[in-house]
Amino acid sequence: MEHVVIIGNGISGVTLARHIRKLSNKKITIISAETEYFFSRTALMYVYMGHMTFEHTKPYEDWFWKKNRIELKQAYVTSVNTASKTLHFSEGNTITYDKLVIATGSKPNKFGWPGQDLDGVQGLYSKQDLDRLEQNAPNNEVCKRAVVVGGGLIGIELVEMLNSRNIPVTFLVRESSFWNSVLPEGESEMINRHIKSHGIDLRLSSNLKEIKSDTNGHVSAVIIEETGEELACDLVGLTAGVTPNIDFLKDSEIETGKGVKVNRFLETNIKDVYAIGDCAEQQETVGNRRPIEAVWYTGRMMGETLAQTLCGNKMPYNPGHWFNSAKFMDIEYQTYGWVFNEKGQPDYEQHFHWKHKDDDKCITIAYRKDNNAFLGINTFGIRMKHDVFDKWLTEHRTLDYVISHLKNANFDPEFYSQYDDQIKAAYSNTLQTA
Repeated sequence: MEHVVIIGNGISGVTLARHIRKLSNKKITIISAETEYFFSRTALMYVYMGHMTFEHTKPYEDWFWKKNRIELKQAYVTSVNTASKTLHFSEGNTITYDKLVIATGSKPNKFGWPGQDLDGVQGLYSKQDLDRLEQNAPNNEVCKRAVVVGGGLIGIELVEMLNSRNIPVTFLVRESSFWNSVLPEGESEMINRHIKSHGIDLRLSSNLKEIKSDTNGHVSAVIIEETGEELACDLVGLTAGVTPNIDFLKDSEIETGKGVKVNRFLETNIKDVYAIGDCAEQQETVGNRRPIEAVWYTGRMMGETLAQTLCGNKMPYNPGHWFNSAKFMDIEYQTYGWVFNEKGQPDYEQHFHWKHKDDDKCITIAYRKDNNAFLGINTFGIRMKHDVFDKWLTEHRTLDYVISHLKNANFDPEFYSQYDDQIKAAYSNTLQTA
């Protein structure tokens, strides 16, 4: 019986295992050093905030794996020998495979800051990070001030988590405006104001220079590079992005760049070895997508696709139109298609922007200047239906069509109807003054 071994029990590896089991009788082993059972990584913040317990983050009952004949092994893989098809573990034992799938996800970036390995300095990615945060910042008596470094999605999550326990937070963002490497200017500035309205000490254009220690090897302060200012703190959250977790492959024959290099069939350069999820690097990028996408739904899609290939129906990875969602404190964000910021905006792209007077809701629609073709939309504080925008992008609808049919994209028509006329009126005014 063919043995499929999957390293990593995140959304990619688990989706792959489930779909292989639906399609075949193969032997399946999932290996993970993080947790015994799969959990929803995106839900970790809500455990800390008290909205759910860790048990609630597990989508499947513990008996699910045995019932479906998916073997789970808690172990840390130190090396891979592709010639003998053998994995070596830190305990000294080994396992052999017929097909190997690398689904090891990401790890938080560290940029060699002095003091980055002190007690009280941590990232926010793994279950172990959540456990460390409970120790480092259980309340505002133990943690009188926290500093979060890095202005991305994980950074704003950690800020919101700490703020929920009334821990004062200084947020160091190297960009001149929050997430302006992705968001257009109007949206980024709205999020700046929203973060500050929650009492967060947002420091833009600010880089970490050094983390200082007390006499016990615990963080005591950070120094800001631009000003030399020393900020006392008890916790430093390093959230300056993630990179593929592939250090254990450095002595193998498997080709790597930033991630494990794969073709459109998710195959590596070595026969019977594949990679999926955050650690996979596409050699041939898909449209405007990046070669590495640390996104939940693309990991799930890769797992579903590869299961077909491993079960005899060879299938290329095709993630379709780009979409994503996130939350900035109280403001929900969704994006469908492509809306580039001012620096990355192609010559042919133009934006229609509408912002509600309450300064916590807005939309930006990207379209082609020459023919008004709809390219993408960002929504803040307003929920929209993914399938509707996906359909409109496939049908190459125009900006006029999208504006006049926005009501059809409402996730909750009752909630959203009050903005519909305002957006149409703003669009009409834009046309009249153009």
